[in-house]
Amino acid sequence: MTDLFNEKSKDWDANEMRKMLSSAIGSSIIEQVSLHDQMRVMDFGAGTGLISSQVAPLVKKIVAVDISEAMLNKLVSKPELQGKVEIVCQDIIDKPIAEKFDLIMSAMAMHHVKDTSKLIQRFSEYLSPGAFIALADLDKEDGSFHPEDTEGVFHLGFKRNELQIILEKYGFREIQFITAHTVNKEENKYPIFLVTATKN
Repeated sequence: MTDLFNEKSKDWDANEMRKMLSSAIGSSIIEQVSLHDQMRVMDFGAGTGLISSQVAPLVKKIVAVDISEAMLNKLVSKPELQGKVEIVCQDIIDKPIAEKFDLIMSAMAMHHVKDTSKLIQRFSEYLSPGAFIALADLDKEDGSFHPEDTEGVFHLGFKRNELQIILEKYGFREIQFITAHTVNKEENKYPIFLVTATKN
């Protein structure tokens, strides 16, 4: 499989918009989820670890999952993540991992996954009862968020009510949406939601 993020990984963390977005999502996760030092966390679509870096000091372990080896290599090179984060470079929808988590978090990764329903089903399978999800992504948009030729984008954001139905189907309750951040690009505003929920 071609690593679509091989080139992008080199200066990924230098992008100001991305830094602000990651900081806002990380802060929102920390505010909305009761993190503790025994927690085992999956960071789905972990990228270079911009969210993991914020959450790592507050939990026991993070498993950073991504299909981009280049991005994960960047993540493991960060001193603040040494000893806290284990990386898994595979598609966990097709090749599940045998592990249970207390929290699955994800930032701006779901729109890169074709089958949202299957992804949420997998998340449910990876969670112990009473565990949490905290998923951030774009509200439904007109397709102008990404440059036209961007590969690997399967959804132009999500409608909150439609995502809620999928979450309920796979045993999530106490589903709450907040707007974690709004990205301003030229004349357009793109709200980014964070949805939190508990596994039944």
